[in-house]
Amino acid sequence: MITIYTTPSCSSCRKAKKWFDDHRIEYREKNIFNIKLTRDDIVMMLKNTDNGFDDIISTRSKVFQEQNLDIEDMSMSELTNFIINNPSVLRRPIIIEDKKMQVGYNEDEIRTFIPRRLREIIMCTTCDKGDDCDYKNALNIYFRELQEKERIGVTQAN
Repeated sequence: MITIYTTPSCSSCRKAKKWFDDHRIEYREKNIFNIKLTRDDIVMMLKNTDNGFDDIISTRSKVFQEQNLDIEDMSMSELTNFIINNPSVLRRPIIIEDKKMQVGYNEDEIRTFIPRRLREIIMCTTCDKGDDCDYKNALNIYFRELQEKERIGVTQAN
């Protein structure tokens, strides 16, 4: 399941959620101001970074500036506790699924979260040779398949 760490006033967070909604991709939103971050949240973020804390925190944030902190002087435990107590230092949105992570919203990079079946359609790996597999057409095929699955599921439930 995709998890998106957001804040209400973040326009990039709204863009990311809209992109997932438009593509009918399920996600779990975790508003970092309403739901307290855990060590597990931060460890999951760090597992997916190339540069550790540098990738997920903004040292230009007001809290960092006010407290005159230097990441290099803090232990991992201290920095983790600092983030838990001051979640506004995180860059946003942070989008994670398994071993994939994106920090911020980037229209091209967010496509890494496209479900496998939709990627197959886009790449024309399972369609008839005559089909036009541009992105919009691929989305329409994918959405029709989802609707058919939902219809079958409702029929079987009755």
